[in-house]
Amino acid sequence: MVQRILDAGDIESLDHTAIPRLRMPERLAVFAPRAARLRQLASLNNPIAGYLRLMAVLADAQQAVIANFKAQPPSAELIASAQQHSMPLIPAFSGVRDPAWQDVLRQLLDKVEAAGPLTPPLAALIARLRSLDAAALDVQADALFAQRFEEIDPASAPFIMAALQVVWTDLAADIDKRAVPYVDTPGLCPVCGSHPVASTVRVGGAYDNYRYLQCGLCATEWHMVRVKCSNCDSTKGIAYHVVGSPEADVAAREAESKNAALKAESCDECHTYRKIGFLAKDFDFDPFADDLASLTLDLLMGAEGYRRASPHPWLWPEQAAGAAEPDGEST
Repeated sequence: MVQRILDAGDIESLDHTAIPRLRMPERLAVFAPRAARLRQLASLNNPIAGYLRLMAVLADAQQAVIANFKAQPPSAELIASAQQHSMPLIPAFSGVRDPAWQDVLRQLLDKVEAAGPLTPPLAALIARLRSLDAAALDVQADALFAQRFEEIDPASAPFIMAALQVVWTDLAADIDKRAVPYVDTPGLCPVCGSHPVASTVRVGGAYDNYRYLQCGLCATEWHMVRVKCSNCDSTKGIAYHVVGSPEADVAAREAESKNAALKAESCDECHTYRKIGFLAKDFDFDPFADDLASLTLDLLMGAEGYRRASPHPWLWPEQAAGAAEPDGEST
């Protein structure tokens, strides 16, 4: 008798009570909703409203470019090797990437320029990005993926990351989730190996009330149980923080915490945090956009002694001296 051994993807597809492990991005449903959410958050008297509007223009540009873009897919041999060794299928850290990402960057810059008048600082930044040769752009991409902060230009990083996001999101959208292996590091994206940007507790259907981390590069979402650190995998010392009203009494603060759509999940084992959103509290929540727009919560967490588990792909800390800053009031 020959007995067939099912792999993890086949088992999941047969077990209708299993928690869906992955939510793959839909090529045309990532960047447009993100742009809309950024504009919505900018309209709520956000302290960085100008920057959010600029990033909404960039997300619009991503949407326009990906609609007519096709990345070079990984070979069958690379996919088989990744599966065999429990590695991400299309790793961002390999140093091998579709050279078309640089043309994507130029298209994004064209569309940002065409969206409206630019302030002199932003125009200078775009001109500087256009002047970089292929080698210099690849150096910046490598530094971003490896988080070598001293080599990163925080001003140009969002635009470079935006181009890379178009490529990897396009690739991830074509992957059959049953082909994605279980990777050795659960806190990293199983598709590209990048860090998550934030997490969402979803509502509806098979995903109802489950927490999913969203990749900051390819927009893949993967399940992680709640009340567990997405950085060090600890279940000890997990706490949740919100921005409350200073004048509120204890009962009011408890109500604010209970009803908050966005919280910071902190870990006392590694002293890091990531944000978590609850769609049941705000159905428009977008982990990428809401994380970017909630700097007040970042300041609160810093004051309480916690550090971000990983930077937001569109807002890098100032490390390199003399790096220019994009002007958020440009479009």
